Amino acid sequence: MTEQSMEPVEGAGAGAERLRVFLVDDHAMFRAGVRAELGAHVEVVGEASTVAEAITRIAATLPDVVLLDVHMPDGGGRAVLEGMRRTHPQVKFLALSVSDAAEDVIGLIRAGARGYVTKTISPDELAAAIRRVADGDAVFSPRLAGFVLDAFAARPDAPVADPELDQLTNREREVLRLLARGYAYKEIAKELYISIKTVETHVSNVLRKLQMSNRYELSRWAADRRLV
Repeated sequence: MTEQSMEPVEGAGAGAERLRVFLVDDHAMFRAGVRAELGAHVEVVGEASTVAEAITRIAATLPDVVLLDVHMPDGGGRAVLEGMRRTHPQVKFLALSVSDAAEDVIGLIRAGARGYVTKTISPDELAAAIRRVADGDAVFSPRLAGFVLDAFAARPDAPVADPELDQLTNREREVLRLLARGYAYKEIAKELYISIKTVETHVSNVLRKLQMSNRYELSRWAADRRLV
């Protein structure tokens, strides 16, 4: 994790009160890494790998901040937000995702997240972001803030929808985004913690759903939608 441009926040270090944080991500290795890196800054009070687990365990622990992945097999971060915001509006959510696509950022913010940072962020910057969210601030990785400002300034009540994009599963979107950035299948597999064979299956499904014949057409399609 090596995000740039996020200013440190006073009180985010060892002398500050330790915030209670909950982790939601479907990759156990990633959760373990975040837990280890944040151990000096916060108290991790729980974790979950599915939407159902997250809703139940967050309600039981009532953390100060939830670190929330955007894409998970059973619905992802938006489903967690929608399941929690009516009954526990005091819980604050910070999205932490590999995705930096505009529709993911805007969708999570509309659903109630207080911020959105990418998984390239450094441990110290992540700790600072968590404290800012706990204090009521909105936090974004540098290039993502523009997506939110543009969306809410231009069409504040407009839904984020794309019929073609909506055909794709969350995992297919992640694979498509990395493919469009020039990643090889092996690199995509490593980034998403899946097998190369699974990457090939997702690419085949995307090509079929979008009625395209090769990755170059997919790359152009993704670029047109600002997915890259």
